[in-house]
Amino acid sequence: MQMRSDTMKCSKEYRLKHTEEARAIVNRLSLEEKVSLMSGDMPLDKILAESRTSPEKHYNYIPCSAGGLPEYNVPPVLFCDGSRGVVCGTGRSTCFPVAMLRGASFDTELEVEIGKAIAKEIRAYGGNLFGGVCLNLPYHPGWGRSQETYGEDSFHMGEMGSAIVEGVQSENVIACLKHFAFNQMEISRFSVNVECSPRTEREVFLSHFKKCIDRGAAAVMSSYNKYKGSYCGHNDYLLNQVLKNKWGFDGFVMSDFGSGVRDTVEAANGGQNIEMSGTTYFGDKLIRAVREGQVSESTIDDAVLRIIRTMISFRDAGNGKYPDSVIGCKEHISLALQSAREGITLIQNRDSLLPLDRKQTKKLVVIGKLATAENLGDHGSSQVFPPYIVTLLEGITRAASESEVIFYEGENLSHAKELAASADAVIVVAGYNYNDEGEYTTQNFDETYTGARGGDRYDLGLHKSEIRLIQETSTANPDTIVVMIGGSTILTSEWQDSVKAILMAYYPGMEGGTALGEILFGDVSPSGKLPFVIPVSQEDLPQIEWETDYQFYEYYHGYEKLEKEGKKPAFHYGFGLSYTDFKIRDASFRLKDHNIAASCLIKNTGSRKGTEVLQLYIGFQNSSVDRPLKSLKGFQRITLDPGEEKEVEILCPLEELKWYRPETHRFELEEMEYNVYIGSSSDDNDLIKGTVNVKEEDQ
Repeated sequence: MQMRSDTMKCSKEYRLKHTEEARAIVNRLSLEEKVSLMSGDMPLDKILAESRTSPEKHYNYIPCSAGGLPEYNVPPVLFCDGSRGVVCGTGRSTCFPVAMLRGASFDTELEVEIGKAIAKEIRAYGGNLFGGVCLNLPYHPGWGRSQETYGEDSFHMGEMGSAIVEGVQSENVIACLKHFAFNQMEISRFSVNVECSPRTEREVFLSHFKKCIDRGAAAVMSSYNKYKGSYCGHNDYLLNQVLKNKWGFDGFVMSDFGSGVRDTVEAANGGQNIEMSGTTYFGDKLIRAVREGQVSESTIDDAVLRIIRTMISFRDAGNGKYPDSVIGCKEHISLALQSAREGITLIQNRDSLLPLDRKQTKKLVVIGKLATAENLGDHGSSQVFPPYIVTLLEGITRAASESEVIFYEGENLSHAKELAASADAVIVVAGYNYNDEGEYTTQNFDETYTGARGGDRYDLGLHKSEIRLIQETSTANPDTIVVMIGGSTILTSEWQDSVKAILMAYYPGMEGGTALGEILFGDVSPSGKLPFVIPVSQEDLPQIEWETDYQFYEYYHGYEKLEKEGKKPAFHYGFGLSYTDFKIRDASFRLKDHNIAASCLIKNTGSRKGTEVLQLYIGFQNSSVDRPLKSLKGFQRITLDPGEEKEVEILCPLEELKWYRPETHRFELEEMEYNVYIGSSSDDNDLIKGTVNVKEEDQ
């Protein structure tokens, strides 16, 4: 996916044209006026106090404001949170599936459209900044907020993140990347100190942030945690040396709300530009620090220039307010449904149990309390309030138009078995809700959101009661389907052999029930692909302490770690089944205009229309340094009618092959023979392999 920067409003080039205008304004401002731009106007404790007394005034029920100078025609920052839609309002916003499901679609074009829809609703609420581009890579899938991000692979994360940045900013709303950086833990997020090697830092955890910066993102939110001993909200290395100096970021940095700034002088000198959402350490304290010589006025001028330049460039690009009717409109809800259709992932389908036949499925039993839950994801800062929610049971019941549908929560195993034995098919809905995972909401300011615990998952399996339910019902009826709900990896090894079909539904949004029903009965062929690996055992993943003051991130995680260590997963990264079959053949690999080009023919050999996600991996087995056996470096969705065949080419820029040499502080391209793979998942059995020789002069 390539950013269309030439047609994109508020691109970096467009913003930089406003530098002199912004500098002229800065030069006319008093110190007090400058500093007024550097803090939020809505203290978080006040926002949350209001939410306790007035339920309609939940966190971010209106855009959170910061700065603004009306006399100079400089708009304030008007922050709206995400990432599954716009948090503002009550009972109005479109609630899209969580980012993890959208990542499973591998559809950057759809993500652009979702970004546009979110931006339009932000404008209708009166906002101008979307704080929902979460790019934190789950080092371990137990991280409670994994659902807010796109998956475990850095390349994939950068492509999907760039897509939503493009969509949001094409509607003249600022896209804010978060949480910069190394924010992959919930329970310890306010205190943990993260460390890693320089290569791990640049290649694994920062590369997707850089890609989104390069493609135009205009704002960055810092994270609560420490990196190498310094809080990220005033981390000179991350904010000044890397983000602004090395990467040339021209926008502004804002803190995460509440505890994102811990010290006036360190934050200002460390590269923080806006303290959100209220003023604790900036304001009068920052004015005093400047007058006492602890912070130079040139540092303030740089921060204010960044803020003013960004705000007037988006102002001049056209920031008219959309009508209220755009919020939760049919077009946006249709996008939410399409997203759920594309992301729900079929990972097991023995004996072709799915799709269910309406005429033959006279009696269908649905078991599991999550089937009736309005389960959109966690109840932290990303909670969206839509006009309605189609539960999974509602969607199944609507789709099962010729079936008797019986629902049972499953509290009595004997009764569940009796119901299962009497049915033509059984659907067990199992997994998580906002109490099991999500933004941690029992400490500091977070406890006042809704009282939900959230947090990180210590156990990646289903609840023990759900496992027993699956095992018992499947012995009574072999035609058992498990629908898993959750934000990331859920282990399946303990029970997967006892059921015929498994679907990963993630948190599928306000129309998730509709999409699931359509897929179960074959109105839609599934096309989602796992954006994470499902290991056989939790022990195959990186070891992590969720309640800790220190965590070291190793170079390998996810599918790359399992491959390096020779451990076969239960389900591979990028894997997902369809109701039709595809044949990939005649693959070829070559250099083309500073890219590795992989071409192949793909044919739909089945009897119905379907979509495959072709994936390009590059292998580094010949490297002189420690590198993954292979990494994802390209992907493309292909929809084909029965019997249709297409030639497809996927390009991988040579820039993507580089590794970071700490001694030179540079990314370097190795001259060697690279293995190249194209196919339908990261499993070697699903890939066609070739080689390409690359020399330094090819770049």
